[in-house]
Amino acid sequence: MDLVQMQKSLQDYTKSLFLEGILDSQFLQLQQLQDESNPDFVSQVVTLFFQDSDRILNDLSLSLDQQVVDFKKVDPHVHQLKGSSSSIGAQRVKNACVVFRSFCEQQNVEACHRCLQQVKQEYYLVKNRLETLFKLEQQIVASGGMIPAVELGF
Repeated sequence: MDLVQMQKSLQDYTKSLFLEGILDSQFLQLQQLQDESNPDFVSQVVTLFFQDSDRILNDLSLSLDQQVVDFKKVDPHVHQLKGSSSSIGAQRVKNACVVFRSFCEQQNVEACHRCLQQVKQEYYLVKNRLETLFKLEQQIVASGGMIPAVELGF
C-alpha cells in the first residue's frame, strides 16, 4: 500500500471510531496537544489509560466477587474509570460507567456484575481499536509520511 492509500485508510478508520461512538471530540482535543516536540503524546496518554484501566477493572472484579460487596470501594473505582475514559474520549466506556455508577448507588450487585461485563467489553473494544489506529500511524511515519488531520464533517 502506498503512502497516500495508508493516509486515506487512517482517515477513514479514524472517522469510523467517531461514527460508531467509540470516541468523542475529547480525543480530537487530545490529538491537538501533540506536536513535534512530543510526537508520541497521544499514545503515551492512552497507554497510561490502558494501564490504569486494567488495574481498575481487576480491582472491580475482585470487589464485586466478595461475599458482601462494599459499594464504598466499588463506586470510586467506577468513578475513576469514568473520568479517565472521558479524558481520552472513550465515549462508550464512559457511558457504560455512568450506568454502572447508578447501579452502585442502588447497591444492586447483580446489575453491577452485568455492568462490569459491559464496561469490560467496551474497554477492550476501544483498546483494540486504538492500538490499530496507532499501528496505522506508525506505518505512515515509518514510510516517511505525515499523519493527516482528520476532518469529521458529519
